[in-house]
Amino acid sequence: MNAVRSPDSVDWRAGLTWRASPFDGLTLIELDRIYNARQQVFCVEQQCAFVDADGLDEHAHHLWARSPALGAIVAYARVLEPGTKYAEPSMGRVLTLGLARGSGLGRELVRRALELSEARWPGAGNRISAQTRLESFYAAFGYRAAGAPYLEDGIHHTEMYRVGA
Repeated sequence: MNAVRSPDSVDWRAGLTWRASPFDGLTLIELDRIYNARQQVFCVEQQCAFVDADGLDEHAHHLWARSPALGAIVAYARVLEPGTKYAEPSMGRVLTLGLARGSGLGRELVRRALELSEARWPGAGNRISAQTRLESFYAAFGYRAAGAPYLEDGIHHTEMYRVGA
């Protein structure tokens, strides 16, 4: 058993590993850790009651950074196939655990997710539903607002689009 350890007692960066996998390549332990991280950030921290298991995971490539020191995923994003949520590929469920925020890990995650998307679907662009408070974060990666802000699950979001390379 690999229990999650207290973040105060370890260096979460030690041995950090990255992995990307289609849904059918995930192990049950990886899937459990992914859902745990998503619930921790979106449901607990952001106090958002929504159905996380939305049926889209099987149409996604999952990308994450795992901290062996913690026994947990510290950053995660899913990259959806074109035609799943939008006509273009889409990145979503983007998160970093609280202890990793401000470390640059989120930027590394988005950079890697965009590389994955571009490698799978060259020139297709990428469309996201970004939390409005993170618009400038995504703008630094070339995203531009593609509509007015709207409420999704009680949180303001803005649809954003990034032209393919």
